[in-house]
Amino acid sequence: MGNVCRSPTAEGVMRARLEAAGLDGWRVDSAGTHGYHVGEAPDPRTCAAAARRGYALDGLRARRVEADDFERFDLILAADRRNLAELAARCPAEHRHKLALLLDVLDGGVDEVPDPYYGGAQGFDTVLDLVEAACDGWLARLRQG
Repeated sequence: MGNVCRSPTAEGVMRARLEAAGLDGWRVDSAGTHGYHVGEAPDPRTCAAAARRGYALDGLRARRVEADDFERFDLILAADRRNLAELAARCPAEHRHKLALLLDVLDGGVDEVPDPYYGGAQGFDTVLDLVEAACDGWLARLRQG
């Protein structure tokens, strides 16, 4: 919602996955459905967990979803059902087909990325585990066309 933990994690992981795969030309960005932290860096615990796995998130800055994002992007992924509902409420009807949950590509029975703030010390690593698996799944779909 505030674009300081789950969505910048997904942005950083997907950028790294695309770069490693040699797939240039894809625009990856993250944004929050609320403007709580606009201009701020991701949460330090998010950055630390990501850095332990080789992802640099400190250069990212929170921004809020803009109306033209629905037109500019081919795929808009939400971390949880609440974010998906907020996006759907703001998304023009002709672009709603672009909305999905980040974890829609996983078969593990989990469909929402949990908020790491409620997961204790392990919460940020749990988010990374799910995001890495989801990014791999979306990358596979991108490769299929």
